[in-house]
Amino acid sequence: MTSRDRDLRIGWSDHDRAAWCTKAAVLFGVAAVALRIVGVPPVDLHGPLHYLGVMDPLCGGTRATFLLLSGDLAEAARYNPIVFPLAAVAVLVFARAVVGMTTRRWLDVQLGRMSRIAAWTALALALVLLEVRQQLNADLLMQAWPA
Repeated sequence: MTSRDRDLRIGWSDHDRAAWCTKAAVLFGVAAVALRIVGVPPVDLHGPLHYLGVMDPLCGGTRATFLLLSGDLAEAARYNPIVFPLAAVAVLVFARAVVGMTTRRWLDVQLGRMSRIAAWTALALALVLLEVRQQLNADLLMQAWPA
């Protein structure tokens, strides 16, 4: 077994090896705060399949994010429960960035080959299950948002 195949490596680095994660979390955070301040956009953000009744795993995500930041957790979960793990990951990445910028030491987590395969498989399965769940809630997700 090579060092690349090791399951999990956690250590500290002198630079941000996952800068894309930090940038994505910042972008997500800024967009979420703007959404909370401005509200759900009045423009339609849906793709053409939405109008045929085909939901995707992210359907309801904008509303769920707004509701999460408004403190209405039950309604956020009703529209799209993916908002909770995404928000948790964003908070963890923010915390990692704050520690990294403060100490100039960045937490570095690397998955080995088998762990990456397991993680991607779990993510794919979760997205399939979320797709089924969102499709079962198509009536809710197709309703107009109260202005």
